[in-house]
Amino acid sequence: MNSIDSPLLGLSQRLPPSNPQAEQALLGALLANNKAYDRVAEFLAPEHFADPIHGRIYRAIQRRIEAGQLASPVTMRGEFEHSGVLDEVGGVAYLGQLLTAMVGIINAGEYGRAIYDAWLRRQLIDIGETVVNNAFGAEPELDGTKQIEAAEQSLFDLATSASDNGGFLSFEQALIQSIQAADRAMKRTGHVSGLATGLRDLDAKMGGLHASDLLVLAGRPGMGKTALAIKIAFGAARALVRDGKRNDPNPPAKGSVAIFSLEMSAEQLATRLLSEETRVSSDRIRRGDIGQRDFDKFVQVSREIATLPIHIDDTPAITLSAMRTRCRRLKRTHGLSLVVVDYLQLMRPAMGTRPETRVLEISQITQGLKAIAKELAVPVLALSQLSRAVENREDKRPQLSDLRESGTIEQDADVVMFVYRDEYYLQQRIPKQIAFENEAKFEDALQKWNADMDKVHNKAELIIEKQRHGPTGKIDLFFEAEFTRFADLDQMHAAD
Repeated sequence: MNSIDSPLLGLSQRLPPSNPQAEQALLGALLANNKAYDRVAEFLAPEHFADPIHGRIYRAIQRRIEAGQLASPVTMRGEFEHSGVLDEVGGVAYLGQLLTAMVGIINAGEYGRAIYDAWLRRQLIDIGETVVNNAFGAEPELDGTKQIEAAEQSLFDLATSASDNGGFLSFEQALIQSIQAADRAMKRTGHVSGLATGLRDLDAKMGGLHASDLLVLAGRPGMGKTALAIKIAFGAARALVRDGKRNDPNPPAKGSVAIFSLEMSAEQLATRLLSEETRVSSDRIRRGDIGQRDFDKFVQVSREIATLPIHIDDTPAITLSAMRTRCRRLKRTHGLSLVVVDYLQLMRPAMGTRPETRVLEISQITQGLKAIAKELAVPVLALSQLSRAVENREDKRPQLSDLRESGTIEQDADVVMFVYRDEYYLQQRIPKQIAFENEAKFEDALQKWNADMDKVHNKAELIIEKQRHGPTGKIDLFFEAEFTRFADLDQMHAAD
């Protein structure tokens, strides 16, 4: 067989990583003193042993210790003799050999980590072999992009299993973290402990966006979900730059904002940002109905905002596993402070999973987004469509029940917000003369409609229906439909 026939010939000539001495020393330490098990129980499993006999011995020891029984050469002898585990390595005498291999029970943790590290390296070799074989056509149904996603998912799963960041946090440590968060909030303008959104009243209500939270922003089409999410992402990016400049006048931002735009392209998203900042309607930008003055303004504004730490991924129908991998990569290379997903119903679950129903699929996606928020310690803001049940009610303000057809969104989310604009629905109810008996009644209806429109013009409501760690309620916002722009509502003008 030549190198063309076997792309992994070089690898096959090398032995996979293993550490038989560490395996023997650990088993000897466990048999000598069962308390050594506490040093490895949390991360070491029988399948991590390179020698399958050692794995079976470890499993037998593990089973007795966890059952509250003594695991020693004497107590294990009968079990080993009847199971034939030791026949291949010389019988029960091998137990004595294991005891002599022990250096000291105090080193049990180091033995365990050496065994585990060798297992990790063997898994990496297996993943590498799979990647190479698939690239040579072992799985012809997988194109190159899908092979990359599958490889990233395998590496992510291995990295997740290798993470030892879990475990208990002492109450004293938890209290210290809580005091530190309160101190940060006290020192910041507006007393915002989380990441600022750029919307004054929203920050006041929620204290900013908090790490590990899954926030769902929902609404019917036309309400402005994307525009509001962009406003929040933009405000968060500016806050990152502003916070960094306190100690350094020209610092790199400590973190970044990731926007996964599944519906709009990155160019369309950038056009919206330009429209908001320059006050030139996106419709005019698309049609080219702009003069030199407007274009010069675009160039100036683009220079000002180009350095904001915002990264846009417009991959359509992105999988949960691909999103998770890209977020991990972005955090490693640029830092990550906020993830925005527009919108979750356009996502696909992780590769290899095939939920039976759409409801189960959405549930997997929301649970996966919550897992990303927790693992990367960042807030995740996910946009969501609402069911058509809203349209059948007289009062069309959304409520939590409108999410129930979308799986476990309500249960998984730490915050559920609805964006609502009365003006959108009122515009559709403009009086038509043909519906009235005479001109006078039509004029009265039209006058009342105009008065109602004046009350709701350029106004939007952000309804916080659920907040796990804070109050619920309504926030009034300013909205300019022409520029799809949200801002704080000037209460003095609102009263006019």
